[in-house]
Amino acid sequence: MKLENNLREYRFHHNEISQQDLADAVGVTRLTIHSIETGKFNPSTLLALKIAKYFNAKLEDLFFLVEDNKNNEKK
Repeated sequence: MKLENNLREYRFHHNEISQQDLADAVGVTRLTIHSIETGKFNPSTLLALKIAKYFNAKLEDLFFLVEDNKNNEKK
């Protein structure tokens, strides 16, 4: 399974807040926010909760699991 997110969508619907502004609000770098959005980095539980709190959203609305087909293929 793979962790995916709706972070970009939430930023867009939150007055198009920049990655930098979100990063400043939750105490990380802009690169961390970018890496989370693009799936290159999974946030810690604490960071995921901070982001959800910032948007006043449920954690599972921002972050969710999807099937990773590569792991399910038979060799």
